[in-house]
Amino acid sequence: MNTQAANFTGGIPENYDCGLGPHIFADFGQDMARRMVALGPTRVLELAAGTGIVTRLLRDALPTTTELIVSDLNPPMLEVARRKFRADESVDFQMADATSLPFDDASFDAVACQFGVMFFPDKDRSYREVHRVLRPGGHYLFSVWDAFDYNRFAEVTHQTVAGFFPKDPPAFYEVPFGYHRIDQIKASLLSAGFGEIGAAVVQVDKAIQDAELFARGLILGNPVVAQIEAL
Repeated sequence: MNTQAANFTGGIPENYDCGLGPHIFADFGQDMARRMVALGPTRVLELAAGTGIVTRLLRDALPTTTELIVSDLNPPMLEVARRKFRADESVDFQMADATSLPFDDASFDAVACQFGVMFFPDKDRSYREVHRVLRPGGHYLFSVWDAFDYNRFAEVTHQTVAGFFPKDPPAFYEVPFGYHRIDQIKASLLSAGFGEIGAAVVQVDKAIQDAELFARGLILGNPVVAQIEAL
């Protein structure tokens, strides 16, 4: 189990959902939903679904006949996600470790994962697991953050927090923003059995409507707050 991922507990899910969701996740989620719809899948698995930001967009965009299985390692995150759906919507929530998926071989047309791969403790194993559960000709759509240089909000947050702890600064932000080298990712995917790999750089520039809410999310909406409290 990845301790970084497992620490999305306590008050983090709510702050993540309202502080970070509309500011840095929703736009990328819309892009992923659009790409997924174009594939025309009938059974979709979402990994590291968190609070259901992408899940809501996928369910709204996909035909109602498309089966959507939603997974995350953290029950508190999934509980927030569940509240976004009616009981009659075709969404099945399940706790799952992305490096050891509890699903049969060749059981999905497509798998989606937005900004979750970076937290998987064994990324190569997670790719093999996704390849295993995909049907022949299936697709894996996932996204990772680019480097700090292209995500100034993260760099500023990382540096600001570190400024208060010069001897042993919290390193959380180095995790989500430290896995972005395309050649490395491509090599892992090829080793897992994937072919016809495509990469797209998606840039979103937007004005932050509620800077205070966003700032709270950047600290209280992820495990950096636990790292701070432990110092």
